[in-house]
Amino acid sequence: MSSTRVLILGTLLDGPLNGYQVRRQLEMMGADTWANVAYGSIYHGLSKMADEGLLDVVESGKGGKVVYALNDNGRFEFYRLLMTFWFEIKPIVDPFQVAMTFMDRLAKPDLLSALRARQEHLKNSLAMMERAIGSKQKYGAPRHIDENLKLSTGMLQAQLAWCQEALKKVEDDELP
Repeated sequence: MSSTRVLILGTLLDGPLNGYQVRRQLEMMGADTWANVAYGSIYHGLSKMADEGLLDVVESGKGGKVVYALNDNGRFEFYRLLMTFWFEIKPIVDPFQVAMTFMDRLAKPDLLSALRARQEHLKNSLAMMERAIGSKQKYGAPRHIDENLKLSTGMLQAQLAWCQEALKKVEDDELP
């Protein structure tokens, strides 16, 4: 099941929108950060869901702008997927864990360099997330969007703590 599908359907709950407006709503919520939304897939998703009978085309204007509205089938699909997501626990697929699997294939200086660089990236990402918490409401995002940012912050903090421990273990020849 696609997170993008749920995000598009959920965005249309508030009324008809074109693809650009859907994208702007998702950007405002920071979905590119916590949901890995590929914005190019929004237009394809809207068209596909219209073909599937989940959305109605309510306006087709100049320049190819199409306005979509959620119909009863789309509303049902949104709530079905939403409830599935609340009750389903899926693994988070992270390419970093793939890289960790083969840390023993790196020379110690390369592994140390990679861990230090990752720590810096994580620190920068954490600083960005912390600045974003509370600021999205200025642009119309609902308050609960901060909870997504807080969850992402917690995951980044956990990864940073792991990196700090792993770095020490590599330095002390306890890893790999």
